[in-house]
Amino acid sequence: MGYPRKLTRRFQAFDNFAISFTVINIISGIFSGFGFGLNAGGPSILVFGWIGVSVMVLFVGASMAEVASAYPTSGALYFSAGKLARRHKGAWSWYTGWLNFVGQVGGTAATGYAAATFVQAFLTLQWPSYEPTGHRTVLITALIIVVQGLANTYTVHLVAVLNRISVWWLLIGLVVIVGALTVIPDQHQPASFVTYFANNTGFTSGLYGGMLGLLVASWTFTGFDASFHMSEETVRATVNAPRGITRAIACSAIAGLLLMLALVYAVRDYDRVAAADAPPVQILIDGLGVGTAKALLLVVIGAMLFCGLANLTSNTRQIFAFSRDGAMPGSRWWHSVSARTRTPVKAVWLAVGCSLVLVLPGWWSRTAFTALVSVNVVGLFLAYGLPILLRLRLGDDFAHGPWHLGRWGRPVGIVAVAWIVFSSVLFMLPHAAPLTVTSFNYAPLALAGVLAVATLWWFTSARRRFHGPVGYGRPDEVAAMDLV
Repeated sequence: MGYPRKLTRRFQAFDNFAISFTVINIISGIFSGFGFGLNAGGPSILVFGWIGVSVMVLFVGASMAEVASAYPTSGALYFSAGKLARRHKGAWSWYTGWLNFVGQVGGTAATGYAAATFVQAFLTLQWPSYEPTGHRTVLITALIIVVQGLANTYTVHLVAVLNRISVWWLLIGLVVIVGALTVIPDQHQPASFVTYFANNTGFTSGLYGGMLGLLVASWTFTGFDASFHMSEETVRATVNAPRGITRAIACSAIAGLLLMLALVYAVRDYDRVAAADAPPVQILIDGLGVGTAKALLLVVIGAMLFCGLANLTSNTRQIFAFSRDGAMPGSRWWHSVSARTRTPVKAVWLAVGCSLVLVLPGWWSRTAFTALVSVNVVGLFLAYGLPILLRLRLGDDFAHGPWHLGRWGRPVGIVAVAWIVFSSVLFMLPHAAPLTVTSFNYAPLALAGVLAVATLWWFTSARRRFHGPVGYGRPDEVAAMDLV
């Protein structure tokens, strides 16, 4: 791909799959977004929306996997955009990279925020006198993200081990939670309950309220580009990276549907659960009792912490690669690699700092979580869509890698781009009515702010020096530069 090797290839096929499966993290995504879905469409959107979004995301993932097989680098999306564009390679690469950056930062922030919310739910069960507040949520989120940054700085080998453990934590946790919700409660909702629709968003249009509920599944299915970003640390990346992407999505779709059904059918009093501060926790308490609910809540919190750790790891690899080509302020800092760990430590702390900035509005905003989720979903999926669009424009000129879709590549790519455009517009719209300072969806402002800075910088200076991914020389010259 034209780069000297700086990162050690320590990831096997399972490790590459594990990091995307962990970042998708069905337990974290479903538990954190379930309450929003109950009020934006109810069981019908939670279940059938999950199935529909899973299919659409699999189209996106398959198209991305085809590109990943052709360009297996840490730069991933922005690198491939620069290589696939016929003209204006620098601009395509530039905007793809910045969208990917803000989307991943949003993912790290949203996952940490979700974990902090459920930590407070556990503390409330353990000590009833504890009072959860928005300020405490922000502070706990900051602590979580900083600890994850320290782990990526000082215990890199442990992080790799934790990524492997996380898969089994998710799978075993899923079996335990689904089994408990299926067997223990003395009553369940009737089979027809999955068709129940509810619109408690404040908007008069049930169609609009129901479409907003698709955010639950879309938020869960983000971050599978992690397998792409870890390519330079993966053995046989041209095959294992695309397999990691598609397998992570497919496994998450099936396992997530089982978890979604278990939670939906365990709802006892719909109105009471939908109005709760943490609806999934209320479901666990109603069906399993406080003691069991607390134990399973620890499983959920653990899954969220694993998810945030993997997301931060992927985030730093994107920053490392983008900076390697001089596309970020202070690039020489962010693409430097620690001599001890062979990882981009400074990039870790840039990701941590930017995530903390995105979390700050949670100090006053009651829609902070859904705004963070929107930043994550829209930023990432637009970054996913640009290389896929460019691959479609190339047509038969696209030089595919060992893993490819053959004649299905074009129709799959068209569906993927159409879904990305639709969902990106939808999730930038208001999430609650009436619109106030505390209910405003600030995701458009966050994304617009980053893109405004990127655009200003591009036209004032970057377009004269940034022309896309940098080539360091011929393959034999690059091989001579290998540092590991």
